[in-house]
Amino acid sequence: MPVARRRINVQEGAAALEAWRQAAGSPSDAPLPRNVLATAVRYSLEEVTARAPGNSVEVRVPPFGVTQCVEGPRHTRGTPPNVIECDAATWLGMVTGQMAWAEAVAAGKVAASGQRADLSALLPL
Repeated sequence: MPVARRRINVQEGAAALEAWRQAAGSPSDAPLPRNVLATAVRYSLEEVTARAPGNSVEVRVPPFGVTQCVEGPRHTRGTPPNVIECDAATWLGMVTGQMAWAEAVAAGKVAASGQRADLSALLPL
């Protein structure tokens, strides 16, 4: 199965993800610039898709991005049967290993519906 073409340069994406990681671990209250946050989210969504190509699970991180990943049955209309949605901080926390999948789900920070809506085997990246 061919993987979708990347839109985010790998080096820029990795740098944005590292900037988020450093900002999240910093005692400073200075917010990360929105474009860096958006790049980190979009890059990590592309990376999940590259590692688990498919169309059976839709991962949404509003307002920054959405991707379909994980091999399995493909949906063609309407809302997919397997949907994961969370905010950017939760997503990047799981991607970088600062928050475990189970912890985020238990805390209600991740909305996951469907039998395949579990990314614990893919996260952290």
